[in-house]
Amino acid sequence: MGMISEADARSKIAEAVRPLLPRKMSILQAQDRFAAENYFARLSLPMFDNSAMDGYAVIARDCSPPRIRPSADKKSARLRVVGEQPAGLDRKLRVSSGNTVRIFTGAPIPVGADAVVMQEDVTRDGDEIVVNTDVEIGEFVRSRGCDLGEGQKILSAGERVTAASVALLASQGFAAIAVGGAVRAAIISTGDELVEPGRDLRPGQIYDSNAILLRALLERAGAEVASSEQCSDDADSLRKAFQAGAKNEIVVVTGGVSVGEHDLVQQTLRELGAKIDIWRVAIKPGKPFLFGRLDNAFVFGLPGNPVSAFVTFLQFVRPAILKMMGAADLDLQKVPARLTVDLNNDNERAHYFRGKFEQGAFTSIGRQESHALFGLSQSNGLLRLASGENRKSGEMVEVELW
Repeated sequence: MGMISEADARSKIAEAVRPLLPRKMSILQAQDRFAAENYFARLSLPMFDNSAMDGYAVIARDCSPPRIRPSADKKSARLRVVGEQPAGLDRKLRVSSGNTVRIFTGAPIPVGADAVVMQEDVTRDGDEIVVNTDVEIGEFVRSRGCDLGEGQKILSAGERVTAASVALLASQGFAAIAVGGAVRAAIISTGDELVEPGRDLRPGQIYDSNAILLRALLERAGAEVASSEQCSDDADSLRKAFQAGAKNEIVVVTGGVSVGEHDLVQQTLRELGAKIDIWRVAIKPGKPFLFGRLDNAFVFGLPGNPVSAFVTFLQFVRPAILKMMGAADLDLQKVPARLTVDLNNDNERAHYFRGKFEQGAFTSIGRQESHALFGLSQSNGLLRLASGENRKSGEMVEVELW
């Protein structure tokens, strides 16, 4: 099985995975998940004309009496206060010419009134007010439906449910909605040299940072990590881990053996009857990438070097998870950036440079080798350069943010 392009790899994965069956849950639980169907407004927002300020509901023409002659000072309008309308139940008050109603923010506009004058622009004199400003029709009135019309789409299928969309759903009386299915993941990290963080290291051993990295990435993508297992470099332990992991929707394995990245992984999967669709991808870092299926679980084999695992996860695993969860947009956010350094890719594979995007500029950070975890930790973006592509400082490029 030869090396394929990134585009071919993404295409194969996208064709293989399908959205899971949706589930219904409360709107609070639905946050950060993806709507499984379209939702439409049941009510207009606002539902009734209401005041945008604390003040007085008036008839606008009452507040701007005609001038006696062009050079004369404007006369101040005096209006009699005939009631008070707080926010809450509509008291069914009415404003007629020469009268006004004391009103508060969010309160229903009384019948007959067509404007609100702010309390700062009047002088209260017993049961009357003196209006000290011109008032226009509609001033400080929130008209019914000015924000949202009944029947208007408020949430699209595949759209991420945010805190703001939860509030909008609540305003329409939705207590629960349908969202995409849950993706459960099993993590398998391989290597005799790996030690769980918190334990003592012996000579030649290293801490297993990849399992922690993958858990964080999986949870950030919206998957539930059902298990995380550390395996030694032997087929028996790996076989048992795969058999247990295949009960989930996806299995993510990182690392292989010294004779060749993922050789033991691929061999063990084939012995278990797995179908392997992808073995190597023309991407740097991350060429030894595996994708296949074991029973009903999709298997992603990532390189053992942490940066390679990170990049291949973002490019291939994350989009698959999002599609399974019913997301419409599977890509990382892309932003234009001004490059601050010269960057060259003399490799035969596309190279993803790690760096920092801030204030519209992108700077590569630290060593760009696949083991350089510190530089990755200081980065927030990826810049892809195709094979043979050269970019100069000051050029505009497109950066993927995570």
